Amino acid sequence: MTTQREKARLLKELHRPGEPVVLANVWDAASARLVAAAGAKAVATASASVSWSLGSPDGGGADREQVLARTAEVVRSVALPVTADLESGYADTAAGVGETIAALLATGAVGVNLEDAEYTPEQAAERIAAARAAADAAGVPLFVNGRTDVFLHGLGEPEGRFDEAVRRLRMYVEAGADGVFVPGIADPEVIAALVAAVPAPLNVLAAPGFPSVAELAKLGVARISLGPGLAKAAYAAVRRAAEEVYASGTYTSLDGGLTYQELNALSAG
Repeated sequence: MTTQREKARLLKELHRPGEPVVLANVWDAASARLVAAAGAKAVATASASVSWSLGSPDGGGADREQVLARTAEVVRSVALPVTADLESGYADTAAGVGETIAALLATGAVGVNLEDAEYTPEQAAERIAAARAAADAAGVPLFVNGRTDVFLHGLGEPEGRFDEAVRRLRMYVEAGADGVFVPGIADPEVIAALVAAVPAPLNVLAAPGFPSVAELAKLGVARISLGPGLAKAAYAAVRRAAEEVYASGTYTSLDGGLTYQELNALSAG
C-alpha cells in the first residue's frame, strides 16, 4: 500500500523539466478513473470543473467543504497521487489557508495549486508560506504549485508582464512553492524564458492551438495541465445531445458514448 508521503514524493519526482507530467484535470471519481485508465501518472482536479459540477461558478463560488469532500472522492477513486486546485485557498487570511491545507491533507491529497488571484504578491507569498508550514507540521511533503495570473488576466502593461511574473514567481518559490504555474502563455519564446528565469518546475496550461506535449518538453516545461478543458468538452457533449433530441427528436449525438457496462465497471473500481 503506497503511503501518502510516498505519493507526495512521487508527485515531486514526476516534475522533470523536459519530461513533463501531463495532467488531464478531473472533477469527480468517474473522470478521475477514466484519466487514470488512459495512462496518467498523477491526477489533478481543476477548480472550475469541480465548481461547475457542484452548481457554483469558478472563482470563489464553491464552498470549501464541498470542494474538499469532492477531492476526497477523487483520492479514494484512484491509486495515483492526487493534487487539488484550491483557487487561492478558500480563506481570507494566511492562517486560514493553513487550515485549508491541513484539511486537504486529511483527504489524502499530496499536491495543491494556490493562485495569487486578487492578492498582492506579498500576500500571496505569505499564503504559500502558510501552506508550506501546515504541510511540514503534518509531516507530508506536499507539492505546492504557486500560480500567477499576470498573463491570464493581462495585468499591467504588456511589455512589463514577463518581469512582473518572474518577480512574483521567485517570491513564491522563496516562500515555499515547489513549482510555479503560469496560465495564459502559449508563445514558445516566453515559455522558454520563464523556464530559464525561475528556479522551479514550470507548469503551463494547454489548450487547442498551443504547442504539443513534445514541443513543450523541448522548451523545458515540467508540468502540463488541461485545466477545465475536459469538463468543457464533456458538458458540450451533453448540450449537443440535449439540443438535438429537443429540436429534432433524433439521437445521433449519443453515438460514440461509453457503454453502460463500461461505466458501471468503472464505478465499481
